[in-house]
Amino acid sequence: MKAARFYDKGDIRIEDIPEPTIESGTVGIDVAWCGICGTDLHEFMEGPIFIPPCGHPHPVSGESAPITMGHEFSGVVYAVGDGVDDIEIGQHVVVEPYIIADDVDTGPGESYQLSKNMNFIGLGGHGGGLSEKIAVKRRWVHPISDTIPLDQAALIEPLTVGYHAYVRSGAKAGDIALVGGGGPIGLLLAAVLKAKGITVILTELSAKRKEKAEETGVSDYLLDPSEVNVTEEVMRITGNRGVDVAFECTSVNKVLDVLVETTKPAGTIVIVSIWSHPATVNVHSVVMKELDIRGTIAYANNHEETIKLVEEGKVNLEPFITQRIKLDDLVAEGFERLIHNNESAVKIIVHT
Repeated sequence: MKAARFYDKGDIRIEDIPEPTIESGTVGIDVAWCGICGTDLHEFMEGPIFIPPCGHPHPVSGESAPITMGHEFSGVVYAVGDGVDDIEIGQHVVVEPYIIADDVDTGPGESYQLSKNMNFIGLGGHGGGLSEKIAVKRRWVHPISDTIPLDQAALIEPLTVGYHAYVRSGAKAGDIALVGGGGPIGLLLAAVLKAKGITVILTELSAKRKEKAEETGVSDYLLDPSEVNVTEEVMRITGNRGVDVAFECTSVNKVLDVLVETTKPAGTIVIVSIWSHPATVNVHSVVMKELDIRGTIAYANNHEETIKLVEEGKVNLEPFITQRIKLDDLVAEGFERLIHNNESAVKIIVHT
């Protein structure tokens, strides 16, 4: 079968590899669509990061580069292994793409996303969504309604990242949230917040991303820092009170500074983006306002509730897709476009 394989920084190859073996307790999935994630871009430009370098196998998967990429994907079940009796051939599914040690408890309330040596399918091994087929342990396979088109279903994984960030924030209906950054995660997070009855203020510089925010209706107020003083506007909108919660989705220090300035006393700031460099923060403001600054990574038992938002029509994923490409065009039309021309692309998905 055809697959996108990461060898090293700047070296991703479309190759023919053997189809996966359907072992006991696994589900065979014909991959339909797979999204390109910001994490994938970082691997291509700066990696290996999450991907285990050649000769240094991951302690759980036992694999190292070359690795099949892709962790935001949807597909159709074509086979089930022994012991799997609650998934049927032909079902539409998405995957919670974790690589986690077998002895880690992944039950309700467990923070398995923080377990030692946690990694992701499509980064740490175990196949990937940028291939024609994949075999996944039943625990990580989530059935979806046939009413969700499979191309849109590929966005359920990043939407779940936004859902987990919402859970981490403690936000509730009637709150006002400030989302710093309208990239794919920022926009999808804003969609979750709107679905939960939260007023959203979104900041973004990019014309294309601002258009997408307006088209999808995920923000009640859209602020461009190059056009307005964001701090002044947020305080005006909130009656000089400040926002209840704020989400940092850019890994830009200036955005974090604005969130600290505009979050109300005893409010919460959630760091959603992955930072590759140290940040500074006005600790005096954090102390004097008793702000709660917390991180969030991926998700933990959030897929079911996220899928329900889409199935119930509370989040429409279709408008977030800006381009559909073939696997053979992954590097030229996918990675290179996102790196050099992200003004014209918000979310690119790949048909495998």
